[in-house]
Amino acid sequence: MFGMVMENKEICLGLINRALPKLKARKIMHLVTQKDVNVVAAHRVRFDVFVQDDQNNTVVIEMQVNNRKNLPARLRYYQEQVDHSLLRAGADYRLLDKYPTYVIMFCDFDYFGRGWARYEFKMSCTRDYRLKFSDNRTIVVFNALAKEFKNDEKPIKDFLALMRDQGDNKDRFIAQIQREIDKVKQDPERRQGFMKYEMLMMDARREGLEKGLAEGRAEGIKIGEARVRDKGINTLIKNLQELNVNQSMIKQRVKDSYDLSDEELAKYFD
Repeated sequence: MFGMVMENKEICLGLINRALPKLKARKIMHLVTQKDVNVVAAHRVRFDVFVQDDQNNTVVIEMQVNNRKNLPARLRYYQEQVDHSLLRAGADYRLLDKYPTYVIMFCDFDYFGRGWARYEFKMSCTRDYRLKFSDNRTIVVFNALAKEFKNDEKPIKDFLALMRDQGDNKDRFIAQIQREIDKVKQDPERRQGFMKYEMLMMDARREGLEKGLAEGRAEGIKIGEARVRDKGINTLIKNLQELNVNQSMIKQRVKDSYDLSDEELAKYFD
């Protein structure tokens, strides 16, 4: 749903300028949602939103709901993959100076535990923090659980609240997002595409789990399998309910996807 809403360039531009107020982005020239970056023999990455503006800035926007305890490593890899998309074979490294990159991660948890709404990272010298590495890379991590906001963080406050289902429709930007969500839900083609994508993600998670089952210890795996399976089922139900899919169709999709008996299925709809 996040990616579909961000397909609206006006909304996407508004979010970027709230997340990166100093950037002052003016126009989106290129926007791709669910962008695959697949370097041969490397770990595959799919960016939620990949944007390039008219000032050669590249912005990747990600939504992270579950804390998988790997955020710094994940963001390190994301930054590398962004550069792969910018620098072609044989090109001079100096070309990257013309293409600043920003990776924005919206988290439904406080990974760094400081209570801040916004964490921004750029490389600098450990001996003198005023000496900047100047590689034009910026990572910004938002904490949707934040309670206090600095002045330059207030524009993003209502969006972080929306992540917790507490958005204020009196805010024009949030109201615009809510209208776009309604449009997605009412569009049969986009809704079907979303449902298909959800099913593919569930299949991928299940395949990953099965691979882990073959490699790990039996007892611990059984516990982990049950937890991951329950979470996957509940996530699928929630996403389909948000799309206003009728209850009988939701039950059938969940039952087919996870090979549940009628008795097992009933537990998720009590």
